[in-house]
Amino acid sequence: MSSKTSGRLKMVLQQSDLSKMLETAIVAARLAGQRAMEELNYIKVSVKNNNEIVTQADAKCQQIIIDRIKETFPDHGFIAEEGLDGNLFKQPPRGSDEMWWVIDPIDGTNNFAHRILLFTVSIALMQNGEPIVGVIFEPATDSMFTAVKGGEAKLNGRRIEASCDGVEIFPCVGTDSRFTGGIPNWANEIMQNVRVRSLGSTALELAYVARGSMIAAIFASPKLWDIAAGVLIAECAGAATTDWQGQKLFPVDLNGYTGQHVKMVTANKEVYDHILGLLKS
Repeated sequence: MSSKTSGRLKMVLQQSDLSKMLETAIVAARLAGQRAMEELNYIKVSVKNNNEIVTQADAKCQQIIIDRIKETFPDHGFIAEEGLDGNLFKQPPRGSDEMWWVIDPIDGTNNFAHRILLFTVSIALMQNGEPIVGVIFEPATDSMFTAVKGGEAKLNGRRIEASCDGVEIFPCVGTDSRFTGGIPNWANEIMQNVRVRSLGSTALELAYVARGSMIAAIFASPKLWDIAAGVLIAECAGAATTDWQGQKLFPVDLNGYTGQHVKMVTANKEVYDHILGLLKS
């Protein structure tokens, strides 16, 4: 069943459809996470695009995810981090429905390559450019963060919510691990008022905002596969998520997406306006 929206046919999903899609993502993420843990003892590292680390496990885990999803949804499209020659992997949907799976097989590859167990598997399903299913799996702790559009954010099946803590000396804010042009003014300001953390996995920091472990997370250069699942999970947990100008991140033209960076912030609603003001100044 479908209805016309903005000149395109849009599949109207029932709760049973979303549940099936979520379950598929959970199984795929768990399989990939288990494989990543097995690969820890056999890591082979190479450099792509002169500035990113990739391991043999990234491609293996990505293929596991795609193969598992295709078993259930053979006509859906895929955008994933690991393609040929350092490019993204892209396979458009076969049918008229704009259903794309957006995949980061190992988010936190630098951590993984150094056997630091802060890495995740991130999988989102996007319809007409917006995430409708999100899964972030942290295999080292067996933590499965999930959400479907319009529903609750959950951790291992239990509801989670963003915190209501303000900007104080004890709460934490997540951010990037490198600032190539020097530490910006907003980062200096935040460092003087809260505890700053860089976990090395964008998806994990978004999940931690969703569960209330961090009051905010700020990123200067993530790509779609880093954030698609985490944004949905954070928003379903009650956090606000936008770019640095306060504009919505979605919808995205997935047919035209080629790996562009986006500046984004997610924060609980107590601190969002304050942090956005710092980013704008």
